[in-house]
Amino acid sequence: MKFELNAQKRTTQGSGASRRLRSAGKVPGILYGKGNPAVAIEVDHNTLLLSLRKEAFHSSIITLDLDGVKESVLLRDCQRHPYKLQVLHVDFQRVAADEKLHQKVPLHFINADIAPGVKLSGGMISHVVNEIDISCLPADLPAFIEIDLQHLAAGQSIHLEDIKLPNGVSVVIHGQENPLIATVVAKKGEESEEAAAEATPAAGTAAS
Repeated sequence: MKFELNAQKRTTQGSGASRRLRSAGKVPGILYGKGNPAVAIEVDHNTLLLSLRKEAFHSSIITLDLDGVKESVLLRDCQRHPYKLQVLHVDFQRVAADEKLHQKVPLHFINADIAPGVKLSGGMISHVVNEIDISCLPADLPAFIEIDLQHLAAGQSIHLEDIKLPNGVSVVIHGQENPLIATVVAKKGEESEEAAAEATPAAGTAAS
């Protein structure tokens, strides 16, 4: 999915100017990176809000048309009002086609309903991680990474090393080398029965 967003340079700055922008239906922001000076910008609030509702917008290369000059950027930060449906500020980072970038991308879990641990054993899928940090060139950046759960049996798990990554994409490791991604959790009734079985002595044990 391709995203394009129009922006204009801001001629005035400061908290008062930002309030006036917001009242006029604009969002103040900043564009930085790639060795160029940071530029104060403004974008249309409603257009930005609609884009933010799309998951892929948060992990895709965006074409930012700044006063007629197009640049490839990533959304880096977005500040929202604590209770109003309002975007207060937005940050974009320029990206270079020949430089690798770090970006968090969401995980999409598929076929959970046909996984043996769910369909046959009545378990539930527990999503331990819902996004991962990756490194790649901008052209290789995926909007999401798909995790197929169709072979996951009761008690089985998927770890980071089990994920099939797109070409040109590598994972940025933080802490654990092979963290848990998803697992099949047994039904509570089954867990209780197993715990009771372990706690109850075998027949005749108490009398011996």
